[in-house]
Amino acid sequence: MATVEMLMPKMGESIIEGTVLTWLKNEGDTIEQDESVLEVATDKVDTEVPATHGGVLKKILAKEGEVVAVGAPIALIEVEGEENAPAEAGTEEKKEASPKEELIAAAPSQTEALLKDTSSGKNAQEDDRFYSPLVLSIAKTENISKDELATIPGTGKEGRVTKIDMLTYLKNRDQQKPAVQSSTSVKDTPAPKVEITYSGQDEIIEMDRMRKMISQRMIDSKRISAHVTSFVEADVTNIVLWRNKVKEAYKKKEGEPITFTPFFIQAVARAIKDFPMINVSVDGDKIIKRKDVNVGMAVALPSGNLIVPVIKNADQLNLTGLSKKINDLANRARNNKLSPDELSGGTYTVSNVGSFGNVMGTPIIMQPQVAILAVGAIQKKPAVVETPTGDVIAIRHKMFLSHSYDHRVVDGSLGGMFVKRVADYLEAFDLNTEI
Repeated sequence: MATVEMLMPKMGESIIEGTVLTWLKNEGDTIEQDESVLEVATDKVDTEVPATHGGVLKKILAKEGEVVAVGAPIALIEVEGEENAPAEAGTEEKKEASPKEELIAAAPSQTEALLKDTSSGKNAQEDDRFYSPLVLSIAKTENISKDELATIPGTGKEGRVTKIDMLTYLKNRDQQKPAVQSSTSVKDTPAPKVEITYSGQDEIIEMDRMRKMISQRMIDSKRISAHVTSFVEADVTNIVLWRNKVKEAYKKKEGEPITFTPFFIQAVARAIKDFPMINVSVDGDKIIKRKDVNVGMAVALPSGNLIVPVIKNADQLNLTGLSKKINDLANRARNNKLSPDELSGGTYTVSNVGSFGNVMGTPIIMQPQVAILAVGAIQKKPAVVETPTGDVIAIRHKMFLSHSYDHRVVDGSLGGMFVKRVADYLEAFDLNTEI
């Protein structure tokens, strides 16, 4: 029998670590290759991880609740083969790399920058803990030196520092800063903590992991981007009339309903092609112009939380293709069946606040994007309509488009023209469109 290491897999673009939620198998259990053996949470989604080999789960190396870097061993599997046969993904006898070697292999740029900080402090010299790429990235962003990093208590395996340890440390460090900072400081003064009092009749609800993550991301986005919102009212009467006319035939032909969301995504994708500088990200003082048009759509979950699956290359899909993709992603999102890749790579986001009866909103940008569109409820309104024989008052179906954008790189002219172009595409929908 040979023993192989099962490693934490890479579960999507930009994901560098995961938290072990639950082991679905116990030590000593026989497992099949590709059989799900544990559930892992990343900063994007919870997902089941299949076994890389068939055999016996000999030893679990990563305990439940532990944060593990991508590529790190999480279990040992005993497989058929000669005792001294080399393991495919590493063996139990495999020589362990030093913490510094693991660090450099995992994240060369962040690691080298921190390891160059070789000040003579005792903590830095004695600190030989492994730091995940995510921890190193946070340390670099927050200007935490190697000396300071060495002082942070770790709650992970063998005293390793986790993301939660870093966030807790930063929160405490910010609260200890003077209330008034110099005018040259580039960081905002942290808001004072509000003291909350409780009564015996109040219910205390602990935030779940996803809610904590959403909370942190929303705060980060408001801190990173200079939010501005522009509003446009669009006449979508043609879309409403066409959908009412074809929805029964469409459902019979395709086996699923057609909602208004595909029309919104299609108009956004077309407008992005007209105004490509809305499809960018900011990296320091550089603007990254995205080639692909990947539109995220905010989906409300039964738990009340929010998730944003991404329609890749939305500009290349017709109305039917968009409808099928949207229905599929939305259904699997509500049943926690999305893969991490389906939640990453978005370049622009659409949020349908109209589904809750709201007429408009001021959405918060999904980082590292620079803009997001909220579409409001469609309402019947009296409006002035121009006809060949003069103006008339008619009942029209109208909705508000709320466009939030990052004023660091998107000025009012671009942000305003973009949302107006989306409205133009919606209003110009052809009633003779074939399904």
